[in-house]
Amino acid sequence: MEFNEHSGLEGKHATLSPSGYAWLNYTPERLEEVYLNNKAKVEGTLLHEFASFAIERGIKLHKLKNTINMFVNDAIGFRMSSEVKLFYSFNCFGTADAIKFEERANDKPLLRIFDLKTGKHRASFKQLEIYAALFCLEYDVDPYKIDMELRIYQLSECHIYEPDPEEVKTIMNTIIEFDMVLEAMK
Repeated sequence: MEFNEHSGLEGKHATLSPSGYAWLNYTPERLEEVYLNNKAKVEGTLLHEFASFAIERGIKLHKLKNTINMFVNDAIGFRMSSEVKLFYSFNCFGTADAIKFEERANDKPLLRIFDLKTGKHRASFKQLEIYAALFCLEYDVDPYKIDMELRIYQLSECHIYEPDPEEVKTIMNTIIEFDMVLEAMK
């Protein structure tokens, strides 16, 4: 027997996939909820790609108080880099939406990390603290010797947080310890 090709399905995932069979227990209402959540994830990915495109090319957006415009314009205004990979090991790495590390003449260097959130659930600064820890590990920077400004852009608001260097150092130590545990298991 010759099986049908279905070449247009490469890289795609079905909502009603055999490998994700939990949908067999869904109600129609739960199915709608899952579908809308998945659609929101795709839209979030596209918004991140758009934001990165605009930031990389310095394309400022209208001065509207909405999440994407605020994020893009602030990242451009601070001359930040977009979608930067931060790497400690193959066990621990991530991509910062926007980041900049700058030396300052009369002050400590400043690390800025901005995150664009497109979901409705309130975001935590933990993710950004991990990015700060990864930055410090990768570039051998002492978190006590720099200033840090973390921002979350979500629901047409910008939340600013200055992390405690002790918390960032604790995360750094946890990354180092857990990486060693995982490597020993391999």
